[in-house]
Amino acid sequence: MAIAVAAVIVPLGVLFFISGLVINLIQATCFVLIRPISKSTYRRLNRIFAELLWLELVWIVDWWAGVKIKVYADPKEFNLMGKEHALVIANHRSDIDWLVGWILAQRSGCLGSSLAVMKKSSKLLPVIGWSMWFSEYLFLERSWAKDERTLKSGLQRLSDYPLPFWLALFVEGTRFTQAKLLAAQEYATSAGLPVPRNVLIPRTKGFVTAVSHMRSFVPAIYDATICIPKSSPAPTMLRLFKGQPSVVHVHLKRHEMKDMPENDEAIAQWCRDIFVAKDKLLDKHIAEDTFGEEQLQDIGRPVKSLVVVASWACILILGTIKFLQATALLSSWKGVAISAALMAVVTVLMQILINFSKSERSTAAKVAPAKEKNVNQPTENVQDKKD
Repeated sequence: MAIAVAAVIVPLGVLFFISGLVINLIQATCFVLIRPISKSTYRRLNRIFAELLWLELVWIVDWWAGVKIKVYADPKEFNLMGKEHALVIANHRSDIDWLVGWILAQRSGCLGSSLAVMKKSSKLLPVIGWSMWFSEYLFLERSWAKDERTLKSGLQRLSDYPLPFWLALFVEGTRFTQAKLLAAQEYATSAGLPVPRNVLIPRTKGFVTAVSHMRSFVPAIYDATICIPKSSPAPTMLRLFKGQPSVVHVHLKRHEMKDMPENDEAIAQWCRDIFVAKDKLLDKHIAEDTFGEEQLQDIGRPVKSLVVVASWACILILGTIKFLQATALLSSWKGVAISAALMAVVTVLMQILINFSKSERSTAAKVAPAKEKNVNQPTENVQDKKD
């Protein structure tokens, strides 16, 4: 079984990492030569190159694994997606929530300008992390004393972004697991907060900062609720690479930024209220296995990612054939050893990517006892310091 899995993962890994290194090189060249002259031109070009890389992962979801993503949203709100800047908040329930966001961004035409607030270690990931850095993702250390200035400066830099962008913020601070839920429930009980059943208690400092700094140039907040129906196995990166399908349901709600409260504590309470409502919505989904058929939107399955992957595959195959003909690499034991070593490196890198996405590998939530029961008590201390 392990050999069969490797026979699938290694070729996909070779394709992704070689094409990704090419994209990284192009991004680095543009960063050095074009960005100092025109940041707007650099961003427009980088948007194209980033999309060429992200489309490979979109292809895995759409065409290789055949994951079905069903979106429930008001038609008018759904049609605005991709036509405006937006701050995106969501519950963090599955290992591929970030990929689900990329699918929705790709359908909306802004995949190359979809950004996120990530943990600092993410930018060290070969290819994918480097491309995120060139694309101006915001990387934090999960320590507010260190991250406040980083977040504020990063948000301010987006004020002159030339094309519609999405900035994703997982305000729970970590991925959902039963252990973390139990810790959040224990804290909520001791602090007099609503006890969650399907979400974690949101960390509000980052959200408050995002709203305060983006309200002048971002018109909307997209509230996404993600749930896996009972009839479907939970999607993971390993299942995706194996080509095993799943189903993901997403409920989307658009909120006008101009309607947000002005006071920081009121913004924080708005966020907590949203997650209380999200918890009830997930209760409804768990009972009915749907968010409501009347709001189901057709997002289709565009062939763009299929064309991109087929093109990269043809380039890689032809390039490999030409390289082997010119070097006769496999005609000696030394060449075979070098090739085997390269395959081993790709296998390790793919394993790192798979492990990085696993929710059970993120640190379990720690709970600090509440000193008094106060519904306005800050909830930052119930979340992880790292994802």
